[in-house]
Amino acid sequence: MSKLSSTLKALISAPFARPNTLPASPKIRSVYERLRQEASAKNVGSPAWLTLSTAATMTMNSPESLTELYNLATTSSKDKAQSVETAELMREVGLKCIGFNGVPRTINCLGAFRASLPSEIVSLLSTKPTRKTSEKNINEILSRGEGLWKSIYRPFDDKLFSKLADSHPDLPVFIMNHEYGALFADPQELGHVSGAKVGRVLTSIVAVACLRAQTGVGPQVTSHVFGLRKAFEDESYKAKGEFAVQGGEWLATDEGNLWLLNSVDSIVEALGEGNGTSFAPGMVKSKL
Repeated sequence: MSKLSSTLKALISAPFARPNTLPASPKIRSVYERLRQEASAKNVGSPAWLTLSTAATMTMNSPESLTELYNLATTSSKDKAQSVETAELMREVGLKCIGFNGVPRTINCLGAFRASLPSEIVSLLSTKPTRKTSEKNINEILSRGEGLWKSIYRPFDDKLFSKLADSHPDLPVFIMNHEYGALFADPQELGHVSGAKVGRVLTSIVAVACLRAQTGVGPQVTSHVFGLRKAFEDESYKAKGEFAVQGGEWLATDEGNLWLLNSVDSIVEALGEGNGTSFAPGMVKSKL
């Protein structure tokens, strides 16, 4: 196999290219703690604030901060099963972030997150994949994707599909079948047989948190804020297999939406240390 020259390796790792994950800032634990306290005061349960915090942190590419978040979320827990559930939910949220942030950040963050967990927790994490496609389940996957798509975008779902197809005929096909069907819409066994179920409401929270933390995608943030609200309008939040999300209905109000967006902003501010998002900040080469 060929080798990379020292010059090429140096350029790949050049500081201005920001090649590394983001370290946990000194302020991040206190931000997570404040969000937990605010959530409790507003009767928002742990899964909701943990989901928004995980998704925003994944977008900022900070696996060290995921560890801080997990430690905070489990600090008062003496129940090993609850700690496992927390880790399972966080990594399932991280998996769904692929659809918004791309594969590399999820690889970086979930790998480092697993390595940071206590061995007794790692040994209890699910190892059974739930998204393998086959002749037996492909129609179910496609149906789940179409159902979620319609729930989030109605009454503009068909119009949006056509508009995306104008850009590229495979764009809406890929999004609906492979992102909504295979990734965003949960397989039936998740949360019941193995792993953790994110569900309809928390999936919309993942979307809003990731997109808000990215910046530059305001139309998509707006779409998924409406998508969160529609989970309660069409009652898909209580479809078969869904779990109740404490505080979910409030999060789908104006007041709840504002708290959600401001919470994401506070995580970005803390991890970016005042410099904003790490998703696409640009590169500034030093003058020689």
